[in-house]
Amino acid sequence: MFFKSFFDEKLAQMSYMVGCQKTGEALVIDPARDIQPYLETADKEGFEISAVTETHIHADFLSGARELANASNGKLYLSDEGHNDWKYVYAKDYDHQWLKGGDKFYVGKVRLDVLHTPGHTPESLSFLLTDEGGGSSVPMGIFTGDFVFVGDIGRPDLLEKAAGAEGTSEQGAKEMYQSLQRFKELPDYVQLWPGHGAGSACGKALGAVPSSTVGYEKINNWALKADNEKAFIDELLDGQPEPPNYFADMKKLNKEGPALLREAPKVKQVGIQELQEKISSGAAVIDTRSKEEFAEGHIEGTLSIPINKGFANWAGWLINYDKEIAVISEPDKVEEIQQALQSIGLDNLTSYTDAQEVEQLDNLETYQSISPEEFDREYRGKDNYVIVDVRTQEEWDEEHIEEAVHVMIGTLPDRLDEIPEGKTPIVHCQSGVRSAIAASILQANGYKGVLNLKGGFGAWKKYNEAS
Repeated sequence: MFFKSFFDEKLAQMSYMVGCQKTGEALVIDPARDIQPYLETADKEGFEISAVTETHIHADFLSGARELANASNGKLYLSDEGHNDWKYVYAKDYDHQWLKGGDKFYVGKVRLDVLHTPGHTPESLSFLLTDEGGGSSVPMGIFTGDFVFVGDIGRPDLLEKAAGAEGTSEQGAKEMYQSLQRFKELPDYVQLWPGHGAGSACGKALGAVPSSTVGYEKINNWALKADNEKAFIDELLDGQPEPPNYFADMKKLNKEGPALLREAPKVKQVGIQELQEKISSGAAVIDTRSKEEFAEGHIEGTLSIPINKGFANWAGWLINYDKEIAVISEPDKVEEIQQALQSIGLDNLTSYTDAQEVEQLDNLETYQSISPEEFDREYRGKDNYVIVDVRTQEEWDEEHIEEAVHVMIGTLPDRLDEIPEGKTPIVHCQSGVRSAIAASILQANGYKGVLNLKGGFGAWKKYNEAS
């Protein structure tokens, strides 16, 4: 048997390829939208991708299942569990098989037993793998998707918070508890292959280790140690982070079928004048340079989202799906940027402007970062300033500056009316990364003279404790 995992660090998302070396067939589980790694691996190892499957209808990234089935002619194996409102619509256009708990299917001589494991979503499946071609009669591991992670479990509130399915959070939590009781019946030696690692918004405290075992999770995973259903439900629902805005779009697109990438517009290079025309016409223009470079000088109306691990997440939070997108970037990073945007369905990237052209301009807009000492000495408590805390609700509840206004960064574009008019915003997050993005949002919406608290709340707290 052949086994390979793939990790997208911008989405903290895991996908897998399993191949039968005796028959040359391969299965891809939970593929990302960029399917080239799977095609290249199959070609290198001499496999034909004959099957494509998903553990559930994803909310945090745009699935590559349709893209891969279209490219490989592989058969789709998709969940037929759950509510009728959450069934795969596009499957009818491809060779497919519906799956329910208790079913099984083969890829060559590798057997996949289907477990219905609702909780994260009603249609969620897990796949128990047995390598019959290698002579085994017992399972090697289980692909859990967003059901069980290393150290945590999937959140049950996304269907309600992101897709508007009212009242489903508690029901999902109850189903999760029952699913976990069945999961605990698996042998301890069974390996655990989850759908996400640390950094995903699909759980509260995902581990950074990419795999585990059922036995290890029984001992160490808080959710598998819980033996009281009500206490479990309360713990699971408490403190779940805000789901990004784009999760609702992902659920809908993954259900109906993502557009094929061949339909995406070609990205062309444009100069400063055309870029500024795009800003004037309402396009979303993302400056992907570092936050330091942006602060030193940027074009008015542009949004700062550096091309790093958090890029796709913040683009999904802040960019409307119906808007044309342009980016400021080094030319050799444009393909990476486009793939990151496409991974969450932002397919309207039409152009880029070379970052060097921007850096050669005069009269660029800037913003200033102030130290915690400067903040306390010169700005805090002054009537003409307002402190804007852009951290999460959990961070705010734990501790915050008393007179601050709390507007979580992802919701900032829709809540500008909560920032008093005529006052200069001083923005901060925990460490200074998110507040740099927030400063660009405020400037793009007409708040000039924005100040950024250097080092964020963490640096300010440390300074005050030492004073």
